[in-house]
Amino acid sequence: MSGVVERPIELAHAGYVRRLSECASRGQEFSIDLARATWRTPAFGMTGDRVRLSPQSPAHVAGPKPGAAGRRGPGPSDANTVIAYTDGACSGNPGPGGWAWAVQGGSFATGAEEHTTNQRMEMTAAYQAVLAHPGPIQVVSDSTYVVNCFKQRWWEGWLKRGWTNSQRKPVANRDLWEPFIDLVRTRGNVDFRWVKGHSEDRMNQFVDQLAVEASLTQLPRSGRCP
Repeated sequence: MSGVVERPIELAHAGYVRRLSECASRGQEFSIDLARATWRTPAFGMTGDRVRLSPQSPAHVAGPKPGAAGRRGPGPSDANTVIAYTDGACSGNPGPGGWAWAVQGGSFATGAEEHTTNQRMEMTAAYQAVLAHPGPIQVVSDSTYVVNCFKQRWWEGWLKRGWTNSQRKPVANRDLWEPFIDLVRTRGNVDFRWVKGHSEDRMNQFVDQLAVEASLTQLPRSGRCP
């Protein structure tokens, strides 16, 4: 659960939403003062009439170090497999939320909901990534809730017990889990990998920033990753 914004009032006082709109319309760069907020926003660049988000440059965000906890492990054996990073965020929990997925060197997309939870945004991000890529895909998420459902096959127990969990209580978020699980089972070409949140994995940081921005602005975006 990397994306919960714990100090939305301070972000509002820092003028984030107003400055975001101004900078996006003018093609200017914008960053949040870390002394007044709890997270960083990447720079904004303009490509034609599309606003494009890009990760921090190497001068701002260090790349993965050997042995680091967030280091990316071996990829899928299929060279055609898309590796999509996903994340969700919520300003308050519940509260306004945002989700994002991104493929390094490829595309990204974000979305938002006015009243939701962080877990639902994590699920939605992964689900939308799978929907957007019909071929083999590996979803990389810092949500154990999402990853373990498939890696540890929680869903099998849910189905056997008629959508109840091990405590015989209704499975939370069934309205999202049911179509997501059906899609993954039908496709047969979807894999999941966990990454530590707020680590040195630059793509995880990128989708975290995208999801937080979507939760605060409630504006969906799509474009190309750098």
